[in-house]
Amino acid sequence: MSPEARALESLLAFWADAGVEAAYAEAPQDRMAQGLEALRPRPIALAQPARPLAPAQEPAPQAAEALELARSLAAEAADLAALAAAIAAFEGCPLKFAGARQAVFSRGDPDAPVMVIGEGPGADEDAQGEPFVGRAGKLLDRMLGAAGLTGRVFITNTVFWRPPGNRDPTPAEQQVCAPFLERAIALVRPKALLLVGGSAAKSVLQRKEGVLSLRGRWFEWRSADGALALPAMPTLHPAFLLRQPAAKKKAWEDLLTLMDRVDRQARPS
Repeated sequence: MSPEARALESLLAFWADAGVEAAYAEAPQDRMAQGLEALRPRPIALAQPARPLAPAQEPAPQAAEALELARSLAAEAADLAALAAAIAAFEGCPLKFAGARQAVFSRGDPDAPVMVIGEGPGADEDAQGEPFVGRAGKLLDRMLGAAGLTGRVFITNTVFWRPPGNRDPTPAEQQVCAPFLERAIALVRPKALLLVGGSAAKSVLQRKEGVLSLRGRWFEWRSADGALALPAMPTLHPAFLLRQPAAKKKAWEDLLTLMDRVDRQARPS
């Protein structure tokens, strides 16, 4: 018997002693040959030409209808009370049906020189019906007070219902609420806008940069019809400052810059 045959016989005896009673395949398999075949180089397939990107989609019919309804309701609101009622009755924003308890519109002085615009209500705001009343809101109030703005601000958000899990509102959610926000700005007619947080700054200014790039700089906000233009200052969200206290210095610098401009506008020429 050849050495190879003896080795095979020994191997079969080993597997028999181990309890193996059947092979995996009916016919012998040359695993070595299969492994070598798998290692053989394969021809590289040429990449297919990239397909052109699809053109930007128009808003879905339901979204377009909701936006048009928001514009109509906002335009009909003669004062802030009517605007708040229109927002509460509006059913075109999906956030209203995503677990929110109520609409959260505003708090503060309707004749304020500064309008503070945040991102969206959180859990405390959803429960109490007013924006910025939780921990972040209390920090915001302390900062505004230190800057001499107590009683001189009108506070609202880009959306008026709490996003699930306190996530950032989506651009689509902000877009359908934008006519109400614009009407609020037109009714209050502040001297300047303070945009709190990246989501608010990007939505109101239609910018793509993050808040760390936008903060501390002056931008011009214009209404959709171009009839109203106001200076707008993005700054850090107080919720971020609670997590990163070292960044409070930057937010304080933004407030000082804001107050300098507001005070200069209030001085007689």
